[in-house]
Amino acid sequence: MIKRRTFLKATLGGSLVLSAPYIARAETRELRIQTWEGYTEPEWVKPFEEANNAICRVSFTTSDDDLFTKALASKGGDFDVFALNTALIPRYVDKSLYLPIDASKISNFNNLAPAFHDNPMTMVGGEVRSLPFAWGSNPLIYDQDHFDKAPESWGVLWDPKLDKQVMMVDDSISAISVAALYLGYEDPFNLNADQYKEIKLILIEQKKLLLTYYAGFADGVSLFAQNGIKAMYSMGEPQVKALRAEGVNAALTIPKEKATGWLDGWMLSPACRDIDLAYAWFNACLSEATGKAMTEKMGYGNTTDLSVNKAAGLDYEDKLVWFKLAPDTEYRTNLWNEIKAA
Repeated sequence: MIKRRTFLKATLGGSLVLSAPYIARAETRELRIQTWEGYTEPEWVKPFEEANNAICRVSFTTSDDDLFTKALASKGGDFDVFALNTALIPRYVDKSLYLPIDASKISNFNNLAPAFHDNPMTMVGGEVRSLPFAWGSNPLIYDQDHFDKAPESWGVLWDPKLDKQVMMVDDSISAISVAALYLGYEDPFNLNADQYKEIKLILIEQKKLLLTYYAGFADGVSLFAQNGIKAMYSMGEPQVKALRAEGVNAALTIPKEKATGWLDGWMLSPACRDIDLAYAWFNACLSEATGKAMTEKMGYGNTTDLSVNKAAGLDYEDKLVWFKLAPDTEYRTNLWNEIKAA
């Protein structure tokens, strides 16, 4: 993802080549990548391009809903490989928006740590649907210059004293899930009618206090830094580094109600134009060097070198509720549109 989750503002929603100036020749291969910011950094993209006489054209995803809409509209025809929240794999399986991955073609497949090697979200009946690549949380980010100590609750995003000084991401899955956690619902991905009613009410209430909803990592960081924001629901750990680079004394915390956690993996598009190049990309992403570089630069947990994770302080997985596919995603999307229109 340039910083998800670094940070090339001009690329959001667009397409770019991440390598240094490259003189295209007839034999040059092209890999179209749809991904989150931070998953296509020069540290591993440039060596991949040089080793494969290839050029990477990258488009960035701004939300889970955005990615699914793009995939559905083109039947995967706009990209060869894509990075996906693995909890949402059933969406793509149901619509035949993927190809199974042949692990025997990936020499680095066994670099996956045991927890990810046979992950039930990515492997079903021996079929490899996704290659786990990165994990992290959706924490609360706050300005330490405003708070004496880390906020203990998501309730800070509903604090009238912070009118127009808080932000929420424009994403149905994220907003509804964090509201559910704040209300004390143990499983934010399985909710009943009464719980949805309460969630709708408090999200409409919250809307009055928000400066705005934001879309994408770069947008969130820019709006936070330029408008004196004090707290926001975050798309991931790298936003802390990005905010600090902008001069904000930012930090993250996992509130007492817990936070959602995500596991992202690479998938193969059914319209992939160069299968061999796609497998070469998968192999490069599962090298220990790539995992180490990603964690140290971006702050994401990697799936191939756990010692690097520990050194980076990624040790709060017990405080996370891992994303899984809700059985009523269409209902949630419609509810979120109603909330924003209220």
